Amino acid sequence: MLDNKKIFITGGAGFIANTIIKQYIKKNQIIAFDNFHRDTLTNSGLANHKNLTIVKGDVLDKELLIKSMKGADVVVHAAGIAGIDTVILKPVHTMQVNMIGTANALEAAHINNVKDRFIDFSTSEIFGSMAYKSEEKDNTVSGSAGEARWTYAVSKLAAEHLAHAYYKQYGLPTVSVRPFNVYGPGQTGEGAMQIFIKRALKNEDIFINGDGTQIRAWCYVDDFVDGIIRCIENPKAIGESFNIGNARAILTILGLSQTVCRVLNSKSKIKHRKQLSADIELRIPSVKKSEEILDFKAKIDLEEGIKRTAEWLKSVN
Repeated sequence: MLDNKKIFITGGAGFIANTIIKQYIKKNQIIAFDNFHRDTLTNSGLANHKNLTIVKGDVLDKELLIKSMKGADVVVHAAGIAGIDTVILKPVHTMQVNMIGTANALEAAHINNVKDRFIDFSTSEIFGSMAYKSEEKDNTVSGSAGEARWTYAVSKLAAEHLAHAYYKQYGLPTVSVRPFNVYGPGQTGEGAMQIFIKRALKNEDIFINGDGTQIRAWCYVDDFVDGIIRCIENPKAIGESFNIGNARAILTILGLSQTVCRVLNSKSKIKHRKQLSADIELRIPSVKKSEEILDFKAKIDLEEGIKRTAEWLKSVN
């Protein structure tokens, strides 16, 4: 485990960053850089920790990034636009934040001579609408121009290519991670899991876009962050991309809504509505590379993850 390091986290107020901060804050100095559009940090019990510095800023502000990152040993670039509703409403902003924001973070890390690690958050959506046991070396898919779903995927893929270019050209110790449907305590925004659980706890109708046959592999946030920590601390990770997910926790969206209702003993009714945009029909990772190089394996099963997330949601609402 890291000790006496300076860790700079963009998107530092987000729920994944919050879990990373909990793991490292006792023995390291952490800088959380965020515009606080979404905020898990303020009410996390960590905001006033003596080892945490909060910088309110945007990754599109290159000069502030360079200044704030000074002295960092590790950079975790978790900032980005996510959620299909947001992408549809703000496609230009989505691409600017995900591409230019990542370019700014990489350049800031290069200027500040970050020595230990730069973790770039990519996405599982780069594998397209049919991704079955997709491996890191598989071809990526850009999709049709103008379709909201692929606006997000392309912006993340471009950023991943740029991270690898900084490794190749400048020796910046980059690692790209491709999250597969991460959920858990602290999640805000538009994730299906937390929306389903919130509504189930209130016995409200649960709405599914389309017929609900879309298949996902669900990864609990603690497992995902365990994968991130291994990317930060294992020197074999440098210059690589990794799928981080739980290849065992697989369900259709309809099956997920039914499981949430069963586990939480909810009386919610499940209803269908028209899809907002193109969807990912099948998304299951191969995590063989993560297992072989990082010794990573997800541990939290789906029902346990649902219970833990529900307990958190009850405690904050």
